[in-house]
Amino acid sequence: MKVLILEDDRLISEGLMISMIQEGYDAVATYTVEDAMNIINSGEDIGFCLLDVMLPDGDGYTVCREIRKRNNVPVLFITACDDEIHTVLALEQGADDYITKPFRIRELTARIKAILRRTGASGQPGTVMVGENQVNIQSGKVYRGGEEIFLTAMEYKLLMIFINNSGKIISRQQILNALWDDAGNFVNDNTLTVYIKRLREKLGTTDENPVISTVRGLGYRLESKGVI
Repeated sequence: MKVLILEDDRLISEGLMISMIQEGYDAVATYTVEDAMNIINSGEDIGFCLLDVMLPDGDGYTVCREIRKRNNVPVLFITACDDEIHTVLALEQGADDYITKPFRIRELTARIKAILRRTGASGQPGTVMVGENQVNIQSGKVYRGGEEIFLTAMEYKLLMIFINNSGKIISRQQILNALWDDAGNFVNDNTLTVYIKRLREKLGTTDENPVISTVRGLGYRLESKGVI
């Protein structure tokens, strides 16, 4: 499931992107009303929307109204405005829920899952095939030939970045921007090389079955993916 994030604070937006990936969702970040509307009008398959209220070129209410003209995709507002008027206005525009900044990521993800349960939307992508490996998104476990392949937390985060960009070339800088270590610091370029090497080894990369390919001068690409 792809989550549309509309948030003009780049730091918050990046944190939300990472959190959505860690939860097993795909995500696309937008920073203005215009950007969000371009995604919506493109017909891209969006399964959930996280919308800020105050934006450089308008407000999230406008985007919510446009979404509601098209479908019933779940919408959750994220904003610093915590007064009753804004809460009521958000719900009147068709929002499913409302959370104020600052908030805990666990509370946000719990609310998303609750909304998905209420609306009957599909919040779990199920099992993803990566080469000969089965990745169970719900449990966060990886299997090959019936045996579990043990990944570190960082290796699993890296794997989810590749899964959510399957078939696309993703640059090292894009990976570095999305991949944080457990202390909240950016992973450096040399460390990333080590993580990718270890992940490839654990996924059974060979010349005949590359799984994660290097695209010279551009980055990497996850070669195979399927959903059960």
